[in-house]
Amino acid sequence: MTGALLALLSAAGFGVSDFAGGLAARRVPALRVVLVSYPVALVLLGTLAIIVGGPIPLGAIGWGLASGVALGLGGWWFYAALGAGPISVVSPVSAVLTAGVPVLVGLLLGERPGFVAAGGIALALVAVALVSRGATDEDTRPHRFTRKVAWLTVGAGVTFGLDFVFIHAAPADSGLWPLAFARVAAAVLVFSAAAGAGELRLTTGVPLRLALLAGLSDTAANIAMLLALRGSDLSLASVLISLFPAVTVVLAIVVLRERVQRLQVVGMLAAGVAVVMITAG
Repeated sequence: MTGALLALLSAAGFGVSDFAGGLAARRVPALRVVLVSYPVALVLLGTLAIIVGGPIPLGAIGWGLASGVALGLGGWWFYAALGAGPISVVSPVSAVLTAGVPVLVGLLLGERPGFVAAGGIALALVAVALVSRGATDEDTRPHRFTRKVAWLTVGAGVTFGLDFVFIHAAPADSGLWPLAFARVAAAVLVFSAAAGAGELRLTTGVPLRLALLAGLSDTAANIAMLLALRGSDLSLASVLISLFPAVTVVLAIVVLRERVQRLQVVGMLAAGVAVVMITAG
């Protein structure tokens, strides 16, 4: 139950972070958003890792750096997709892949959830797919789900899923060090990409505040994610964490007045049932 609660807290944090980052990416290039949010998370997670302490085995460094590469690419592509496409479509579609990759890896590694929990996993995957069906946007014309946005969304979902896998593989006695090393790799990657693209500039105003909020929420979400993955099976925790689109979609509806259709409502209700099934199973 504790692992499930931590996974849901992580989902809430990622949902807020993605919404704030997506809004910022509608005002400035996506790379400028992660140039703020990633260093903020790096400083916070690095400081917390020192405070928490613990050994720094090679596994924490290696898996942490691998996670950071996946996270850096995923964050860059995801914010680019959110900036160009409708948030209420991009976020859930990427979440299906984010959940599906670690579930597949978990099954290949021998995880066998109970019958009820397995049904909850299947229902959760269906739920995030339903949430993405028929979504509309008040800004549909400038924010269409184009082929480029689709590829960015797929790439982000797969790499975010690999991020879960890599963090789960890090030694359990290594404190917060895997997250700290992950942020080092992610920051180096996005700074290099920004330099190559000529976007190595600090944003200001509303985009800066949104990027800071994204970084703070992302930090909290990552800590909850690490603890949840250590306390639960990879397949179960990753699916619960991947329900973050429910938060993102609700915020998009309330703040941006994005219209929600019946299938999306059904999807969010199904997500709630899936949470109960996974935690009960």
